[in-house]
Formats: sequence, C-alpha cells, structure tokens
Amino acid sequence: MAPKQRQRNIVNLKKDTPKRDEKKTLYKPHERIEHVTTSENIDLLYPGGDTAFKMLFCIRFCSAIWSNITDCDETYNYWEPGHFLLYRSGQQTWEYSPQYALRSYTYLLIHMVPAKLYSYFLEPNPINVFYFVRILLSLVCALSEVYFYKNISREFGIHIARMTLAFLILSSGMFISSAAFLPSSFSMYFSTIAIAAWYGRKYELAIFATAISALLGWPFAALLGVPIAVEMLFRRRYWMNFFKWVIISATVILIPMIWIDSMYYGKLVVAPLNILIYNVFTSHGPNLYGTEPFSFYIMNGLLNFNFVFIAALVTPIFLLLDYYFVPSKPRHNLCLPYYYSLTPMYLWVLVFFFQPHKEERFLFPIYPLICLNGAITVDVVQKLYFFILSKIRKSKTLSSHYLQYTMHIMVTAIVVFGFFGLSRTYTLYKGYNAPMEVMAEANKLGVNGHLPKDVNINFCVGKEWHRFPSSFFFPSNNWQLQYLKSEFKGQLPQAFLNHENATSIVQPNFNDLNAEEPSRYFDVEKCHFLFDLDLGKETILEPNYSKQINRFTILKSAKFLDTANSHWLFRAFYFPFASDEFCKYGSYNLLQSSKFKLSVNKQKTSKI
Repeated sequence: MAPKQRQRNIVNLKKDTPKRDEKKTLYKPHERIEHVTTSENIDLLYPGGDTAFKMLFCIRFCSAIWSNITDCDETYNYWEPGHFLLYRSGQQTWEYSPQYALRSYTYLLIHMVPAKLYSYFLEPNPINVFYFVRILLSLVCALSEVYFYKNISREFGIHIARMTLAFLILSSGMFISSAAFLPSSFSMYFSTIAIAAWYGRKYELAIFATAISALLGWPFAALLGVPIAVEMLFRRRYWMNFFKWVIISATVILIPMIWIDSMYYGKLVVAPLNILIYNVFTSHGPNLYGTEPFSFYIMNGLLNFNFVFIAALVTPIFLLLDYYFVPSKPRHNLCLPYYYSLTPMYLWVLVFFFQPHKEERFLFPIYPLICLNGAITVDVVQKLYFFILSKIRKSKTLSSHYLQYTMHIMVTAIVVFGFFGLSRTYTLYKGYNAPMEVMAEANKLGVNGHLPKDVNINFCVGKEWHRFPSSFFFPSNNWQLQYLKSEFKGQLPQAFLNHENATSIVQPNFNDLNAEEPSRYFDVEKCHFLFDLDLGKETILEPNYSKQINRFTILKSAKFLDTANSHWLFRAFYFPFASDEFCKYGSYNLLQSSKFKLSVNKQKTSKI
C-alpha cells in the first residue's frame, strides 16, 4: 500500500482528536466536529467516503436490477400512475380519484421527469425506463448512506461507523428498500440525511431534509424529526433558527406541491393533509386490511436484519450496562447524549409496533437506524467482554484499549450478519423473482414483432394480480391489463380514462372502504395472455389455467417458491446443498390463448 493511501485509510484516534475547550458544552449553530472519540494510540482501518460510496452504490445497483417488487402498493399506487404520466396508460387506484386525492402527483413527477428526459433522448423500451428509475433511486439511497456514515464517524467514532457501514451493505432489509418506488423508501433517504445532518450539527439541513421526507414523501416520517426539533428548541434554544427554516421549508416545498397537485386533481388539494385525515381521523382509519399481530414486525426484523435487529432493540439496556460496569472514559461533552441521538428509532417503534395495520414498508424509514443501533450494541459487548477479561486475568499487561483484544467479536458479528443477510437476499431473488422474469419474456414478444401492433392485447391477471410488476413491462400501449375474478374480495384498480384531463375526472365505482367492485372483472375468453401461478391447487374462482391445454399454451415458465410446502427455515434463508432439498417450487407461467395464437399465425392483423 502506498504511504499516502495508507495515511488516508488509517486514523490515529489520539492524534486526530481535536483539542477543544473542556468547559465548552454546546455547539454553535454551524460548528462541526471531526472526531469526538478519544482513546489510546491505536490505528483503525476504515473506508473513506469515496470507498464507502463505491461499495454502497455497487450493492444498491444490484438491488435496482435484481430486487423484487415486494408490495403491490408499489405497483398500483406509484408505478402505474407513473406509467400513465409517461405513456397515457396505466391503472388508477381510489387514492388517486379526485374524490379522495390521497396521493401526490408531485412525488410521482420527481421520479417521472428524469424518466421522461431519458425516454425523450434515447427512446428506450419501457422496461428500460423502469430500471432507469430504480437506478436513480439506488444512487440517492447510496448518497444518503454515505452522508450518514461520515457523520456517525464524527458523532459515535470510527469503530461504530465502520460496523454500521458493514451492516448497511450486507442487510437484506436495505437491499429490499433501497430501490423501491415507495414514499417510505423516499422518506428513508431523507430522514437518514436529516439525522446525519443533526449528528453533524447542520440543523438547517436537518430541518429541510425532514420537511422533504414528510411533505413530499410520507407525512408520518415527521415523527423522526421530533427529537431534532426538541433539541433545537429546548436544549439549544435555537428558536429563531428553527422557525425560520420551518417556514423556508414549507414555502419551498409545500406551496409548489399544492399548486401541482391541485392542477392535476382539478381542485385545491393538500395531499399530505388528506392522508393524515384518512389514517387518523376517520372511523376505520387504515385498519380495513393489513392488520397483523405485534409479532409481525419482530419476525420481519429478524428476517431482514437477523440478530442486529434484536441488538438494536436492546441498545439502551447495553448502554446502561456500559455506564454502570465499564470504567471507561465518558463521551466527549460535545457529543449528543445517547437519549437524544438514539431516540428517533425508538420513537418510531413505540408508535408503529402498536398500530393494528402493519406493513413491511412502514419500517423502511428506520432501517439505517437499526444498523447504527445494532453496531452500538456490538461495540458495548466488546467493551463488556474486555472488562470481564481484564478482571479474570488481573493482568497489568493488557492494553488499556478494548479493540486490541475484541476484534474477533466485531469480525464474528459481521460474518454472521453477512451470511444471513446475503442468504436472505438470495432466497428472495431465487424464490420470488419469477413474476419479473416472466413479464420480461412478455415484453420481448412485442419487441421482436411477433404480435400485431394494431390490436388491443388483453393481458389478464387473476389471483396473481398483486404480483404483477407494472405496465412498464408491456412493450407498448396497445397492451391492456385486465382482471379475472378470484378469491380476493377487495377493491381492484381500474384503468385511467383516455382523456386529456383524466387525472381530474371522478370515475364511478371507487370507494374508500376496500369494498369489492364487480365492474373490474373481465371475461377470460377474451384474454390474449394470462399471468398465473401453478402450485397444483385450484378452486372454482381460481382454476388452474396452466392445465387447460385446450385453451392456453405455456410460453414461459419460471420457478416460484411454494411457501406452504417448504420448511420455514430453508425458505427464509438459503443454505447451500440443503435448501433445495427442503423447499418446493411451483411454476409461474405466461400463458397464451390458443385462439389468439391461431389467428396471429393465419393473419397478423386480425382482431379477436
């Protein structure tokens, strides 16, 4: 290693710790701190900002290409209206009806304007636009994580920062959330920036990023900004600075947002206020569906973060043990107290864990904080281990720095976390990527010229409507999504009207109670293609179309995990040489109507 490179990558904590006035207890509003941890003379290897970004963006790019759409809300509330903004076709949910106006078109335009520019200059296949948007999301996520990492280094020390970085890179939860086109992921990016800015004492940026997260993303993400506001108002007493930036943020973000959304809906709309009113002040709230027991988030956390999730939940307990039993030097008085700096995650847990309506995406905004808190717990475990070791040995020859004797704990934690994180990520791809693989094949049919372009293609979904990845996988606008009746009894979306002012027209047959709308259903005899899963089961409303060989031909088939008939452990994590033995798979199929196949062969312009 070259001397200059080594000098950049190795920090001498004793040498690099800045000298400050010990009597000084508060930061000035713009003061920054480079290193706040003091220790004995010990060299620590750690990635610089550029290296950290390269590692993060590499894994986030992989997420953009290979991660699945895990929530149908992402498809129908964001990708579908986004497709409509670009191509004037797509599915509309009741939340986008002007009658209710819960969703913001401003949020969609933030993503679709770059996509429009990309489409304008390169005229790509829509599926390429889909992945282009995902890559942009991954880039923003990686940048927010790098900023988070650098400010953790200043607030908590390099050792905790590098463990946090390792957990971010190896986490299955971050892999899932980083490229998702969801407000909760958007809020994760900007809440992470806000908290990192808070750690770096950039209060103005912390307020502005929180406002972006809550107003443009998800209103409930404002909860993560509460500790920042409390510290500014009551601990620092930066009253003028706080209210000035609240007003600036609201003016810069909310006023254009209201104007854009009102233009699209054809009436005055404040989308963040509407979604708050619906979720908090209606009699049913969000609890019409998706209600889960308390254990739902525990299981979800274990799957996405394995032992680090539990470690993050118990961080306060370990900090108390560290405070009372480990004779270490106190944190620098320029640092935030732990009960301030770690509050956002626990505030989120207290609110969301006790809500009946639970969804995996509701935890996205605190995923980086789970990695941080888990790293702090591992650090305390190292200190406790060293303290006990020194008591047992009663030797003065032991170094006074705990890291020289406890690095194996950190390495073991990262290796174990990495194995289960990568194992979970691979299982998700191997077991559930079939819908996107099958739809990619459907896209090729139109691109290769195998189908007529002057015929409306009815692409049907039955019980698998919730796994349809979006109209971006259709090769052209003459493909139309149709719904077959199934065992699902809730409200399905319907197509946006083919009208100049389609977003401002109130379509009939929408309701906010998730009540079934029979008008959505299509006749299977008119389907040209069908998207279906064959697990060897069928009901009257959900026949096994793949076995109807006289009606359909299988064009493409991909393996899909049969969770009901697979061992719970081996379907949750991938174990080489073992998982395939304990897991069963069905077939995800792209079916083509036999009648359509015959008419295309005979006369490519015939209509069915």
